[in-house]
Amino acid sequence: MSKEENITNDIKVPNKDLEALRLNFPHCFDKDGNFQLEKFKSNLTEKEINFSTESYGLDWLGKSYARLLASDPATTLLKADETHNSKPENANSENLLIKGDNLEVLKHLANAYYEQVKMIYIDPPYNTGSDGFVYEDDRKFTVKELQNLIGVDAEKAKRILDFTKQKSNSHSAWLTFMYPRLYIAKQLLKEDGVIFISIDDNEVAQLRLLMDEVFGEENFVGEIIWQTATDNNPSQIGIEHEYIICFSKNISKQDEWEIESEKGSLIQDKYYSLKKEFAIDLDKIQLELRKWIRIQNGILSGIAHYSYVDEKGVYYPGNSSNTKPGGYQFEIIHPITNKSCKKPDNGWRWPEKTFIEAKENGDVWFGDDENSVPKIKKRIDTVLEKLKSNYYEDNRYSTAELKKLFDNKKLFDNPKSINLIKHLLKFIVSTNNFILDFFAGSGTVGDAVMQLNAEDGGNRKYILVQIPEPIDSKKNKIAFNFVKDELKAEPTIFEITKERLIRSSKKTNEQLDLKSENLKTKIAKLKTELQTGETKIEINNLQEQITQDLKLKTQNNFKIFETTPIWEDYDFEAEQFDSTQTLFDIGKLSDGDIKALLTTWKTYDGIALTQELEKIDLSGYTAYYGNGKLYLMNKGFTTENLKNLLEKIDSDKNFSPTSIITFGYHFESKNLRELSENVKSYSNKKNIDIDFITRY
Repeated sequence: MSKEENITNDIKVPNKDLEALRLNFPHCFDKDGNFQLEKFKSNLTEKEINFSTESYGLDWLGKSYARLLASDPATTLLKADETHNSKPENANSENLLIKGDNLEVLKHLANAYYEQVKMIYIDPPYNTGSDGFVYEDDRKFTVKELQNLIGVDAEKAKRILDFTKQKSNSHSAWLTFMYPRLYIAKQLLKEDGVIFISIDDNEVAQLRLLMDEVFGEENFVGEIIWQTATDNNPSQIGIEHEYIICFSKNISKQDEWEIESEKGSLIQDKYYSLKKEFAIDLDKIQLELRKWIRIQNGILSGIAHYSYVDEKGVYYPGNSSNTKPGGYQFEIIHPITNKSCKKPDNGWRWPEKTFIEAKENGDVWFGDDENSVPKIKKRIDTVLEKLKSNYYEDNRYSTAELKKLFDNKKLFDNPKSINLIKHLLKFIVSTNNFILDFFAGSGTVGDAVMQLNAEDGGNRKYILVQIPEPIDSKKNKIAFNFVKDELKAEPTIFEITKERLIRSSKKTNEQLDLKSENLKTKIAKLKTELQTGETKIEINNLQEQITQDLKLKTQNNFKIFETTPIWEDYDFEAEQFDSTQTLFDIGKLSDGDIKALLTTWKTYDGIALTQELEKIDLSGYTAYYGNGKLYLMNKGFTTENLKNLLEKIDSDKNFSPTSIITFGYHFESKNLRELSENVKSYSNKKNIDIDFITRY
């Protein structure tokens, strides 16, 4: 089949609901593809469906405009940061950082990442009047154009355009801003996916109603109360918290992502069966439990660090070091050697009283001797109960942590808590999933994903989107100067996001290196002991952990892409393209422009942004191949190249294109006809039915 596509100016979010209607009710569409609602109604009786116009719901000025924004084509292309992406450490990464307006980016991701994302976390503008939110989704419509597009009267169309042009922060503007982003985000979620949204009192009521509309109120999972600060204002009710609204894509799949407790229960059950088998031999129970967890592999990888046992059950030694210098200072005596134990570099995280109580309750892990830093045991049953709680308390270490990462410079006010994001991430079934944040800010989600992967051996992948919002030199002089002078970049929030991910990756990998060195020391020590079967198993386990840690290091890098405007005058107003017409000056296009077009098209065709296309040499002409699609983007395609292409289809077992896609402006009409006719008429030996597509 041969066809022409004007794709570049028509990249939209796929409407799967409309596709379902077209499949099941084709007779309800007219010849132009428009759905005929009245005809659809006439096929259904009153008893089958209630078409009453009265219903409960959320309405606001701009709702029709918001729906238009969700379905309106993207006005940008996607371009790779080749300098960054070509570095060896980034070349094979599946993590993404994308610079651009998140509405545009979501539209570009809608095909390649449709139902691929397991969890979304966003921290959108709270619309407080002081958080910098101004409505800026102005598509430059006239009053008359908007009237025709969304079917409202002139007065309402004018009011909508007023709040888009005047940078309004009204409730209506905020809802109109959020609706299209949430609508598209829902398309990206897996059926068992979940979305968490941070919000405060200013818009929590509106957000809940909006989520009911977009996701369906039956898919509401819960609302987490997040204590973030202490408000000592005596003149009003203290506001010490924010909210995290949680919705599932499909509530019937909820038990599939709320599985952490089930994995914990499996470990607990195994522990009890081993306890019955080996009675009070805790060393034997622990050894067998670790062997069992290792055999389970990915099933239990999310909580595999719970592999220590004592008389009270399963636990892991939690970090007892303070997050920054200045922690509590006191001595802890080892119960066997009666010597002072090693202290953490930053001091203790908790006061001495907490340690004394934990010690009395048998909840302190002392390690082999006083050279190990004592740790408080984190018991699996306690943690599993906490996961189910709708209350989360956070002491706001995040600002200090981020400041330390940036050499004691405070570049960001109130970044989100890594501990909070890791807490939410633990709701996910598998550790091999995409996590999306399209209000990336300082990049907390990416940092949390890397840290949690390093802790539990997971392979979560993040997609972060951040608009290049300018940093105000007066409001945040430190951040402005840091980006401008130290990073030598345009002072925007995006540059801080990028630098945070780079530094976090380096820090996480250094921690993995240190962990591997410690494991090597343990292996060396074990090899000096009597080599029993148990010793060999333990050495094997440690060596596997080292291999796993080396693999984890390769996961902590990322690729960068950005949106860039479609070229000026790049339009397709002619009903049918004629090569004698001059619709666009192709001489304007650079090699970089063609690469951006290729990146945009392949993503539209469902190929992941991080997947590199294979370069195919066709007798000197370079084509690009991936997922059964062959792209012919460059000028100079000849009959000799065509002959080589057809021969390659027959002879190369790894080359079986089902679509050949050409950039029409770079081919003369006779070349396109020759290509199309030969592809259609050629009886290839693989019996592949090949579509021939010309795009502009």
